[in-house]
Amino acid sequence: MNVEKFLSDKQVAYDAIPHRNTYDAQRLAQVLHTPGREVAKTVLLRADGGYTYIVAVLPATKTIDFDKVSAAYGGSKIELATEIEIKQHCPDCEMGALPPFGTQYAMKTLVEQSLTQDDEIVFEGNSHHEAIRMRYEDFRRIEEPLVAQFAVQPA
Repeated sequence: MNVEKFLSDKQVAYDAIPHRNTYDAQRLAQVLHTPGREVAKTVLLRADGGYTYIVAVLPATKTIDFDKVSAAYGGSKIELATEIEIKQHCPDCEMGALPPFGTQYAMKTLVEQSLTQDDEIVFEGNSHHEAIRMRYEDFRRIEEPLVAQFAVQPA
């Protein structure tokens, strides 16, 4: 799925922001001169031994509390997916790049509750050199994610 085409097809306003290559959300925030709490990082999680995959979307400044994600999904065993699994599920993306639209890849989407407070979200597109900025409300409307508190400040 090409993110820009997907958003255009959904008639959603967005800004594509080209930038030099970045390989994590904190670096993306630095390059874009945007606070890390306003940049959404996307992490692929494996549930129930790989029978279900979840695209978790959270602020760049936070980490995942796996117990909280498990509770949000009824006690499922939750693990971090590998780079290979990301590539298998998102073959149109650069290795390690993962847009926050799990439903477009037949996966579930989970959004950290704190991101719902922002008017806009910024996230990586299909590559490590382009970011997308769009209204959170548009994201919510087209993705209909599960919203839960599952992110914590790193120790």
